[in-house]
Amino acid sequence: MNQTYTYLPSLLEQIPDILPDSIISRTIYDDDQVRVIIFAFAEGQELSEHTSAQAAILHFVKGEADLKLGNDSQTAKTGTWVRMPPNLPHSIYAKTSLWMLLLMLKKE
Repeated sequence: MNQTYTYLPSLLEQIPDILPDSIISRTIYDDDQVRVIIFAFAEGQELSEHTSAQAAILHFVKGEADLKLGNDSQTAKTGTWVRMPPNLPHSIYAKTSLWMLLLMLKKE
């Protein structure tokens, strides 16, 4: 059996430097089931409210953020994990430098 896998020794090294006043994203994996994107936010940067037609998972790798999930406000910090259904309005404000992993689920 031929199995392939993807191995990244450090998510943080995928975007090692965050430039001031910027949000950087990089797709680190993509197949027919999931797209995985690492985001790096400079302190004070935000993704304004938006929705996605796909279910998604947010995993906060390092830093702290304010989240808006539908009508709820939450705090995210290193280790926070969120699963969002399709079409949920959400936004992210980086209170510190922030690294976040986004998994876009293509099939449910």
